Amino acid sequence: MINKQHIINRFFSYVTVDTESDPESNTTPSTEKQWNLANALAEELKAIGMEDVTIDENAYIMATLPSNVDHDVPTIGFISHFDTSPDFTGANVKPQIIEEYDGKDIVLNAEQNIILSPSYFEDLLQYKGQTLITTDGTTLLGADDKAGITEIVSAMEYLIQHPEIKHGKIRVGFTPDEEIGRGAHKFDVEKFGADWAYTMDGSEIGELEYENFNAAGAKVKVKGKIVHPGYAKGKMVNSMYIATEFINSLPRMETPEHTSGYQGFFHLTDIKGDVEETTLQYIIRDHDKAHFEARKDMMHKLTNELNAQYEREVVNIEIKDQYFNMKEKVEPVMHIVDIAEAAMKAIGITPNIKAIRGGTDGSQLSYMGLPCPNIFAGGHNFHGRYEYIPVESMIKATEVICKIAELTAKA
Repeated sequence: MINKQHIINRFFSYVTVDTESDPESNTTPSTEKQWNLANALAEELKAIGMEDVTIDENAYIMATLPSNVDHDVPTIGFISHFDTSPDFTGANVKPQIIEEYDGKDIVLNAEQNIILSPSYFEDLLQYKGQTLITTDGTTLLGADDKAGITEIVSAMEYLIQHPEIKHGKIRVGFTPDEEIGRGAHKFDVEKFGADWAYTMDGSEIGELEYENFNAAGAKVKVKGKIVHPGYAKGKMVNSMYIATEFINSLPRMETPEHTSGYQGFFHLTDIKGDVEETTLQYIIRDHDKAHFEARKDMMHKLTNELNAQYEREVVNIEIKDQYFNMKEKVEPVMHIVDIAEAAMKAIGITPNIKAIRGGTDGSQLSYMGLPCPNIFAGGHNFHGRYEYIPVESMIKATEVICKIAELTAKA
């Protein structure tokens, strides 16, 4: 039996360390403070009895739990990331425990009147009677993906303490900078040496995912011309107006707030501008590869049309691919999904197999030769003040890891 308080204590020890990543940085990890948790994790893995614990110059952590069976068994891996999203502050996280949740509003912060309400976040009602961990309303929680790390470390510790559970060689890996799309960039797949792996980076209990978005980022720079407004007629070109034309020319209903399931989108994430220059940051997402390419083509075509309209280059666009749909790499080895599904069913969880409306390290790793489906870590409302996680979901995720190890050894 996984100890509930032990899980809570471990999770708290991780989320109270600020590991926010920075997309503007060119270093790995992107923020120096990520080293604080990375170094602590490496020491903790040694302390619980893991072998071959390494942390490289970029803060990538790997460790081994040796096989305890005398026959050939595939080497499997479990991977999570320790950075948190720059979308919302991860400094001074003060987690709160809600025992035996009663299904009513949760006051996260009375002073600022910040309420976590099931009338808005209906998923809360799934967890009546359970123990919830929430924020205090002023930071994110960091369950994405410190819950995954908690579960992996706890599962390895449990397997070490219970050698009667038979398993093959298990590798674990913890990465920086996943939240800014770089988590797998410097991951040494050959060194990791697993036949396949699982990222523990999903949301609610039961999630099992082997499809994700194709993803790209777009940076649009709009050039204007500043002239004294009193003498501007026929001379001034206001870059913000042209930027507005660009924004309004993209399909308005193809944005995150209007799409679901397999529907893709254009997402304007940032605007900075004045008369002289405006910069727009977009992310482009679609599960279908052809639709994904069409979205990028649409943005290039719009750029060309605006430049033709203004008879000079007023708009410049740079689009960079970020990751691709892992389905292409996982479908040929679907038994790895089947094992995870069987593990969930074996411990009483109903698997919810669906496509990720996002991406994980696993999507990039799958294209690097390490097929890597994604499993729930238990959290909800990531990247913001309303983030929460049921402790019971973390316990179940820990049990899933142990069961996958056991089933793989029997396969």
